[in-house]
Amino acid sequence: MNEQKYFETVSEALKDLKDRGYTTDFSILAEQNCLVCNKTTLQLAPEDFEIDEVYRFEGNTDPGDEMIVFAISSGKHAIKGVVVNAYGLYADAAASKIVERLKQHL
Repeated sequence: MNEQKYFETVSEALKDLKDRGYTTDFSILAEQNCLVCNKTTLQLAPEDFEIDEVYRFEGNTDPGDEMIVFAISSGKHAIKGVVVNAYGLYADAAASKIVERLKQHL
């Protein structure tokens, strides 16, 4: 794992990650406990990827601004990308289950 960077905003983190090759946007498909790339329909089970970096952003005044960014990679599928999800008060309960599975990779 690389040295952890610090970013003020989610957009700064996403730009830096994209510049470093994390170009695929993944969504959490909670019903199937996997990540999916909406452009290619590639699905990644938890054992198909590694979490390279994690960035948490806390909303100073609005709990709805709390986000977490995962930089993930899959050697099996030769792909790098990001997963962005809310956490805290407004986190989706179903999505939180896959996020918990994501965290287990750390």
